[in-house]
Amino acid sequence: MFFVVAFASIGVPAQPEKAAKPMPFANGETLTYEGKISRLAISISIADVTFSADQIPDSTNYRIRAKATSKGTLLKIFRFSFLQDYESIVDFNAQRVIKTTKHDVQKERIRDSIADFDYSEKRVTFVETDPNDANRPPRRIASKIDEPIYDLVAGIYSIRTMPLVVGKSFDISISDSGLVYDVPVRVVKRERQKTIFGKVWCWRIEPAIFGRGRLIEQKGNMIIWLMDDDRKIPVRAHLNTTYGEVDVRLKSATK
Repeated sequence: MFFVVAFASIGVPAQPEKAAKPMPFANGETLTYEGKISRLAISISIADVTFSADQIPDSTNYRIRAKATSKGTLLKIFRFSFLQDYESIVDFNAQRVIKTTKHDVQKERIRDSIADFDYSEKRVTFVETDPNDANRPPRRIASKIDEPIYDLVAGIYSIRTMPLVVGKSFDISISDSGLVYDVPVRVVKRERQKTIFGKVWCWRIEPAIFGRGRLIEQKGNMIIWLMDDDRKIPVRAHLNTTYGEVDVRLKSATK
């Protein structure tokens, strides 16, 4: 989850009467990151993370995809591997996610899930299955929702669409695995960061995702740096966790 947090028509009609506002991310934008974990003064590269954004043809909706794949060093040292493939269908004009599809592999454990958001009923329905065990009953969770609301990946992109200013605070409603969380976010300051674009000014964003009753129920904190320009590309994320410090940095960007 850390890496995904850090950074087909589905039967929902487009709304041609609503002019699509310009997005800060281009259609087809792809961002690639490397994740490292540091503990006891040792830093190890453990994952590659890719985000992509594509506008769905004949629609104002976007398909946002995030894929995190563990590297061999993680398996070799910790005997652990993972693959997280996350797809969101999002209507940024209406400020809401429409559907979330996940494929989650952790060593031999595999889970597939779909979360459907029904705004007429104001309900999200989450269904998780085990593709390795057809006899295992699906795990189902349903929760009440209000608008605006996003999932983990779309929530990061939604911040890119917002005007930012130092000292600004706001909450984002995030649905994950059928549950709904209010995530407080602070724009702490502007900082210069060394990036693939050179040393650039960035917004330092601090979403409160750690703690009792939050997305990750353990001690920790998270910082995200977005470039201070029209695109607001996330160039870095840093997490302090009980497992160590995780640093995720942008390695390439297209469009």
